Amino acid sequence: MLPLYLLLFLMILGSLVAVHTRTLLSAVISLSLVGLVLCVTFLYLQTPDIAITQIIVEIVALVILIRAVATGKEVSDIKGKKEVFSLVAVIAFIVIFGYFAYQALTFIEFPKFGYPLMRVSQFYVEEGLKKTGSANLITSVVLGFRAYDTLGEVTVLFAAVLGTLVILRGVGRKK
Repeated sequence: MLPLYLLLFLMILGSLVAVHTRTLLSAVISLSLVGLVLCVTFLYLQTPDIAITQIIVEIVALVILIRAVATGKEVSDIKGKKEVFSLVAVIAFIVIFGYFAYQALTFIEFPKFGYPLMRVSQFYVEEGLKKTGSANLITSVVLGFRAYDTLGEVTVLFAAVLGTLVILRGVGRKK
């Protein structure tokens, strides 16, 4: 339970930095930290499909937002002690991210070689109509059996849009 609290603390810290920073590039990077830690959290909670969705959204949003806000002046102003601090911060983040990703992957049990991965699919086909009442098998799976999973993926997409709106807002930005 402690790793989840640490991941939550990192997400809250990144969110606060994103909201209170003076430069847009710093806000984008802080928001990306939140998204990547959320991805590790999904892995830790054994939902790799949501984690894959989150990492794809995060990478695409990061590339678009950095391209939108990065100017030559902001990128070239980092010199001296700030450069050392940035390097140390990046290395520390990579080590922490790697540790939690490794911990998340060690908890996932993979089936032995030669055994089927999708044992539950036959249950979905046989019991879909009876249990959910939906004649469409895909609807019964997505909204009946895997409703929380679908809710998680929609939450990831909503968080990505909300984060983009917060970063690119014009009102309330410190000068």
